[in-house]
Amino acid sequence: MMRIRFKNIAYFLSVLLVAVLFSCKTSKKEEQHKTEKTATELKWSERMLISEMKRFPESWMLDFHKKPKWSYPNGLVLMAAKRVYDETHKEEYYNYIYSYPDTMVNPQGEILTYSFEKTNLDMLKSGDVLLYVYEKTKEERFLKAIQTLRKQIDAQPRTSDGGFWHKKRYTHQMWLDGLFMAQPFYAQYTSMFSKGDDAKKAYDDIVHQFDLIQKHTKDPNTGLLYHGWDESKEQAWANKQTGTSPNFWSRAMGWYGMAIVDVLDNFPKDHPGRERLITYLNEFSEALIKVQDEKTGLWYQVLDQGNRDGNYLEATGSSMFAYAFAKGANKGYLPKKYKNIALKAYNGILNNLISVEEDGTVNLNQCCAVAGLGGNPYRDGSYEYYVNEQIRANDPKGTGAFILASLELDK
Repeated sequence: MMRIRFKNIAYFLSVLLVAVLFSCKTSKKEEQHKTEKTATELKWSERMLISEMKRFPESWMLDFHKKPKWSYPNGLVLMAAKRVYDETHKEEYYNYIYSYPDTMVNPQGEILTYSFEKTNLDMLKSGDVLLYVYEKTKEERFLKAIQTLRKQIDAQPRTSDGGFWHKKRYTHQMWLDGLFMAQPFYAQYTSMFSKGDDAKKAYDDIVHQFDLIQKHTKDPNTGLLYHGWDESKEQAWANKQTGTSPNFWSRAMGWYGMAIVDVLDNFPKDHPGRERLITYLNEFSEALIKVQDEKTGLWYQVLDQGNRDGNYLEATGSSMFAYAFAKGANKGYLPKKYKNIALKAYNGILNNLISVEEDGTVNLNQCCAVAGLGGNPYRDGSYEYYVNEQIRANDPKGTGAFILASLELDK
């Protein structure tokens, strides 16, 4: 009699164990399905940030770095992440942002891998992140690092009319890229720390950089801006009459448009240069819509030569233009029609350049990895040069701009 009971109890327990295990397995499946469903219900801005954090678990890894490096793509993506954090208040996003300056700035306030002597404008972009975390934490080391970057602005070599050289080794050259790398940091630093005549002098200097780019790189026929300008006209890529590089590169103009809308965030409303910046943004926008691909709403790598062999619809520039147009319209700098133009571009990105993996990871495809002028090996700025640079997915110069465009369009 006792054996029978024991057998019955053993049988009952085995059935119960199977039921529990099945329940756990089902629960995990349901939880996974619920997570995947939730992920797809998030806005594209957050989905892309989550994907970036999955691709680059440490924020210093952004731009495919194998070891910590002070670099500008980190600044772009992390300031986009800052805006996602502002909207969602999810601490993991703030922690991801904070981890970059926490890794890159030592207790003495020195920026690891940064060289003051190179006076490279690219190195100022991640200063935006320092300003943000310093404002929240008041850590002295971050303030010292910020002050180092501000001193670089004073030491930056300049053209004869006061334009920043892009880098010390790129002598006598202004690039459109440099406006985005330096001017938003310069404007925000001035807004936070400078007063009176010092502030006025800085704001005058900021708008002067845009004045000079307009003067030296704008093509009078198309309204588009050339990638770079060499005052000395010594570079092989420089036009011997004008000093401009030979082509209109999509991302270069993207840097420029983002620079204007971001600088305006910290530019005094009563400064006479403010209206000039808004005028430049309108002229920039009018020129771009003339070369926007009518079918997809996107833009080509070389903006005005969409019909040439090898040219392609490029993700980073298209994302940057969508952001600049949407933010410009939202802030009242541009006519309202540009919100719809931005939306057409954004939908073009979703339909043609975005892919989503089974686990929900979002990819941005057809990104130009990098392009520049001069250097070694020499980059001649030709059409062939731009269309043959490496194309890759998930370049942070594109994903960061995509997150920003998504936020402006509430997508």
